[in-house]
Amino acid sequence: MQPTSRLESLQALGERQFDLLVIGGGMTGTGIAVDAATRGLNVALIEKDDFASGTSSKSSKMVHGGLRYLQQREFRLVYENLRERQRLLENAPHLVHRLPFLIPLFGKDGVVSKTVARSYKVALWLYDLTGGVRIGRRHKEITREQVVGHMPRLDVSHLVAGFLYYDARGDDARVALTLARTAADHGAVVVNYAPATTFTHDATGRVTGAIVTPSDPDDDPTPIEISARVVVNAAGVWADEVAWLEEGRHDVTISPAKGVHISVPAERLPCDIASVIPVPKDRRSIFVVPWFESPFVYLGTTDTGYEGSLDDPRCEPEDVAYLLDAVNNLTSAQLTTGDVTGVWAGLRPLIKPAEGKKVSARTADLSRRHKVETSPEGVVLVTGGKWTTYRQMAEDALDEVAQQLPGVTKCVTRSLPLHGSPGKRTVEVSGVSDDVAAHLVGRFGTDAPSVAALITADHHLGDRIAVGLPFLGAEVVYAVRSEMAITLEDVLSRRTRAHLQDARAAAGAAREVATLMAAELGWSAERTEDEVMSYLRSVDDEFIAAGLTSLTKEP
Repeated sequence: MQPTSRLESLQALGERQFDLLVIGGGMTGTGIAVDAATRGLNVALIEKDDFASGTSSKSSKMVHGGLRYLQQREFRLVYENLRERQRLLENAPHLVHRLPFLIPLFGKDGVVSKTVARSYKVALWLYDLTGGVRIGRRHKEITREQVVGHMPRLDVSHLVAGFLYYDARGDDARVALTLARTAADHGAVVVNYAPATTFTHDATGRVTGAIVTPSDPDDDPTPIEISARVVVNAAGVWADEVAWLEEGRHDVTISPAKGVHISVPAERLPCDIASVIPVPKDRRSIFVVPWFESPFVYLGTTDTGYEGSLDDPRCEPEDVAYLLDAVNNLTSAQLTTGDVTGVWAGLRPLIKPAEGKKVSARTADLSRRHKVETSPEGVVLVTGGKWTTYRQMAEDALDEVAQQLPGVTKCVTRSLPLHGSPGKRTVEVSGVSDDVAAHLVGRFGTDAPSVAALITADHHLGDRIAVGLPFLGAEVVYAVRSEMAITLEDVLSRRTRAHLQDARAAAGAAREVATLMAAELGWSAERTEDEVMSYLRSVDDEFIAAGLTSLTKEP
């Protein structure tokens, strides 16, 4: 019988014999669980924190080929990215949407450099030919006036013209969560807050599973032994830490790179599509992207080497200054730190260059390719990659697993609709306004009527949880009942994106959201207060580390 709650899932971990144990609940791990479960394997997936709580909730929210990878002559990577982008558009149309990108062209005396214009034209034609045109639109050159129409605060003194090209966007955390639910739909047992503390081995030293200790304060802390024929390490930037659970393994395979984003009010930097802003003297660009349902835009990303704690990457004052300076240099917005409403920092799990190989010191120049290999103890390790290509990474990982499990069937995920996908059908949502219905469909797909039913049963759940943001009380209740949210941060940071968009508004909503969760989870008054204070402290620390004004104290 398939588990229907987190408690039942925890019990199932220790009671079943699994074909495959996946360690890591980010985009890669959940994608592997989907691939394995749909090939008929008995699958368990464990995540030490919350699903997508690491890199997979802290990306630029783009499903894209990577135009700059063409400059690095990574043609195969761009082709693969664009192919997988199209599959996500088709398999999860409620979560992934086409997004136009604006590239403004600047010059002197109304004339853009021929070299610059030619390089962009060549790159964009290559992008279309490599697979960008699959999205249904080719790039095009637009006039100066059209550029300003999309981004009115651009500095027009040197603006000449621009290009439009097309990629896609998606809520990274919700895609990863949807993958976890898709795996569960196909029989996998998926559990968050269940860190692996050690591996188990047979007499030959081969890994035969892992021991986990549930970490939620209300969990029974008794260790659980999971038995599996094969283990996959899909822990992202934590892959080396997981690998060190194997006997005698202490090598380093990951070079983490930190990426930082910040949110600001859209009224300070209005734009109706994504824009690519060149950073002078840095040979890079940053993106300015609207949060489409909320009155904010976000800027990012940075790309710097990282050597700190993997569990606590921070946005620092110099990161904020870099992004604000890049925008202020080419617009009249003149943004200040006082305009910043949200910050997030994530780590990319880049593959460490081979010893002796000469590479650029810039992490932006390191390859985003992925690698799959099997250790002497039989653990399959997946490293590198980017979230756009999670499905291909999963397919490659399962093909490697198949070397140890003869008889595994072929991959079926290329055209597999993800949980909630309506395909080309229209999702009918009753009992709520049209704008609420559209909001719910865009986040939950075919589950939207279930969320709307919560509002029908209790109209107070139709209220917004935070001022100026679209997220509803019903989403909080649904997150607990159906999406395994068990902490306040799970809801405010990942099930909704309130924390990333406007952290002050999220902090103001913390107590009300915690009260809703407490009623569902049976929290004591003490646990409820702990959740609120822990969240407020964490977001305050985050803003102070970035050199910004405290969230919970008025300036």
